[in-house]
Amino acid sequence: MPELPEVETTLRGIEPHIAGTEVEQLRVFNGSLRWPVTEGLSEIVKGQRLLSLTRRAKYLLLHLERGSMMIHLGMSGSLRLVDKNTERRKHDHIEMHMSNGKCLRYHDPRRFGCWLWSDNGHPQLDHLGPEPLTDDFSGKRLFELSRKRKVAVKPFIMDNKIVVGVGNIYASEALFRSGIRPDREAGRISLQRYELLAGHIKDVLRLAIEQGGTTLRDFVNGNGEPGYFQQTLMVYGRGGQPCGQCDKPLSEIRLGQRSSVFCCHCQR
Repeated sequence: MPELPEVETTLRGIEPHIAGTEVEQLRVFNGSLRWPVTEGLSEIVKGQRLLSLTRRAKYLLLHLERGSMMIHLGMSGSLRLVDKNTERRKHDHIEMHMSNGKCLRYHDPRRFGCWLWSDNGHPQLDHLGPEPLTDDFSGKRLFELSRKRKVAVKPFIMDNKIVVGVGNIYASEALFRSGIRPDREAGRISLQRYELLAGHIKDVLRLAIEQGGTTLRDFVNGNGEPGYFQQTLMVYGRGGQPCGQCDKPLSEIRLGQRSSVFCCHCQR
C-alpha cells in the first residue's frame, strides 16, 4: 500500500506541472472505488483553476476555486502525469485533463482508493493525529498517550489518532533503529525510549521521501518512476534473513493481522 512517503513523493512530482492550470475535462471510466466517486464530479470541476496541492496523512488534497478534491491511492493506486494522447492502460479509471496539455491519470487495479469532492472540508480528516514530520509530533506525545495502554507499540504508533502516516513498513524500520520490539507493551516504554523512537520515525520517513518512497507491488511516483527506499530496508519483508547488526536470523510474528519482522537480539 502506498504510505506517507509514497504520497508525498507523488505530490512533489505532480504539483509543479499542474498547480495554477485549469481543469479542461475530467473523465471517469470506473467510479466504483472504495468510496464511489462523487456524483457529477466531472461537471463540478470543469473550468476550475487548480490553486494548490497538499497532503494530509495519506490523502492528497487538490484545492480548486470552489472546493477541494480528496484523493486516496488505496492499496494499489498511483497517479501519473502523461500527455493527453497517451494510450490508456487497463485499470486507468480516472483522468483529469489540464489546460497546459498535461493529463493526471489515476491507475488502481484493486479500486480501493477514492476521489471525493467537498466545498467545505472532508470529515474523514477531522479526527486525525499530527503529521509525523512536524513539531506537533514528539516522544513526549507518544509517552503521554501510551500510559496504561496494553496494546503493542507497533499498532500503537500505526494508529492515525496517535500520529498519521506511520504505516507497516516505516513502523517496522523505526522500531528496529530504536531497539524496541514491535510487540512490547506501549504503556511500559519509557519517555527516553519514546523520544528516541519519535526521532527515528522522522528520520525514516524523511529518508524514504528523499529516495522516492518504497517500491512494493506496482507503486510509481507521478513521473512513472519507482522508489528506492526498499533497498535500505533492515527488517521489513526480511523474516529469517540475517540481521544487519548482529547477523542472527530475524524473527517474524503477526501483530494486528500484519506481519512484523524484528531482531530478538537487537530489539527488546
